[in-house]
Amino acid sequence: MSVPVKRGMLIRHQNHVYAVTDFQERHTGKQRPTIHVMLRDVRDGHQVNRTLDQLEPIEEVDHAIRHMQYLYANGGQRVFMDSESFEEFELAPAELHGGEPFLKDGETYRVVTVEGRPISLEMPEIIKLRVSTTAAPSHSVGSAANVMKEAVLENDLTVNVPLFIKTGDTIRVDTRTKIYVGKE
Repeated sequence: MSVPVKRGMLIRHQNHVYAVTDFQERHTGKQRPTIHVMLRDVRDGHQVNRTLDQLEPIEEVDHAIRHMQYLYANGGQRVFMDSESFEEFELAPAELHGGEPFLKDGETYRVVTVEGRPISLEMPEIIKLRVSTTAAPSHSVGSAANVMKEAVLENDLTVNVPLFIKTGDTIRVDTRTKIYVGKE
């Protein structure tokens, strides 16, 4: 069966813009299969589950990826500047999708815009961060084969790292899980 939606696609439904996060086909007896689509509201991150029949007709939303420089925090909002037009935009925590701890002043990030308005930050999956302090090896955690210790990174995030990591090292961290993935 041909499915008219794709993961990551932006659609308009009931005057809201949603991102398609997943979809699956379900068969029940001799009835025709139903396609369940998982959606995320781009304004507040609210998850919604709908069938394809409820969404039709599907109206795809035109969007663009803009490169924006992170400037500063303004209360709960984060301020970004468009690298081409030099306009400043504020993104709410729901639009950052948990990426706040990984934002660095002056760094450029990809931001999804709809109708000229930023709606979502696209954080890289892996980011490089410097280790500010590490715990002594006596504070290690784990079994004999996989011994880890705590390290505080330059963004004040605490992660478990192998014993050979020391203060000043640059490591790679997964932004989705906030877990150490390797040394730079």
